[in-house]
Amino acid sequence: MAPILELIKKNAVPVNVMRSAAMGSLPISADETLEVLVYLTNNSLFGQDARMTLARWDAQSAMDVLGKETTAPDVLLYFWQEQNRRPGLMPTLIENPAIPENLLMELAGDGSREIVNMLLTSARARALPSVVEALSANEYVTPAEAEALRSSIAKPAEHEAAPQELADAAEPSPEVEAAHKAFEQEHASEIAAEEGKPFELVKDEETPSEATAAGAEEAAPPVSDPPQKEQVPAAAAALDEFEVEEQKRLTILQRVSKLNVGQRIKLGFIGNREERAILIRDTARLVQNAVLSSPKVTDAEVESFAGSKNLQENVFREIARQRRFIKLYPVVRNLVNNPKCPLDISLTLIKTLMVYDLKSLRHNKNVPDTIRKVAAKLYTEKATRGGKN
Repeated sequence: MAPILELIKKNAVPVNVMRSAAMGSLPISADETLEVLVYLTNNSLFGQDARMTLARWDAQSAMDVLGKETTAPDVLLYFWQEQNRRPGLMPTLIENPAIPENLLMELAGDGSREIVNMLLTSARARALPSVVEALSANEYVTPAEAEALRSSIAKPAEHEAAPQELADAAEPSPEVEAAHKAFEQEHASEIAAEEGKPFELVKDEETPSEATAAGAEEAAPPVSDPPQKEQVPAAAAALDEFEVEEQKRLTILQRVSKLNVGQRIKLGFIGNREERAILIRDTARLVQNAVLSSPKVTDAEVESFAGSKNLQENVFREIARQRRFIKLYPVVRNLVNNPKCPLDISLTLIKTLMVYDLKSLRHNKNVPDTIRKVAAKLYTEKATRGGKN
């Protein structure tokens, strides 16, 4: 945090310095100036000046700051928000690893055609399967582009491994192996008690059919209106591609469904991203905890878990319990904005939200009314008292 910002938050600077700060004319670096300006956008006296200064800030200077992974999160989020977006800055933000994957997914799914073009040329966006999947469903993406996107998603292995082979396929690093052994020792009695529990996915609220995929029954393709005659070849090709990808996804689920609890716990530690995405939805609490205890699970994955509405309460409690996750601001923000997050956790974490996120949370109809009321109260306090926590 910029030293001058600390003083501003303490109301320890004179009015003329505040005015200069809102005009962006203090003798400090661009990084510090933008951090100060974003903070001042919520100030009742200097907010308008700060917003105007940010709107006309030099594009190249802004790109230099927004391209840094160490840039203050509130600065990145300010320029990311739709009402503050500048087309020339979005490609830089999209490539910045500090922008969490879940925000890229939202942008990919709902973005305009201009945004679609940016994502189509983004190396980072094209490398993230979840973003590619969301982008392929965007209403502004052409059928040809959607087909190309789907075909670019990394394909799973062609062969089907036996249960034990799947659990032993990866060679864990010493760190992962040590973590796995420690987990097994700590939960030995619980693992023994649940050893016979079959694999079952948490039901998906939006697409319930996914929850039955592990049953090895192939779902019938969705019924659609007959395509126009000239569209038949393209439509058939797209359907074939979808069925191939769907069958491969089902194959992974079917293989995992053959593992016992101990093997699924091991896979939670040594598996890849796709396998963790399935195992985190296992109804067995120990398997969920194993995924979150694995040294291989990434910050981006946990941010996605924190915002998911198709996970059990235990997952959110385990995320909130672990310091390495709860120190990540996007994780905290996603938990508080998630209607499935337990109320006691949300009420604890909401106090750490930034003013800008509190402002939007007040109007989030998906969260409990209690959360909206607390957000409104905290927003008023932080916005009128210089942002003190």
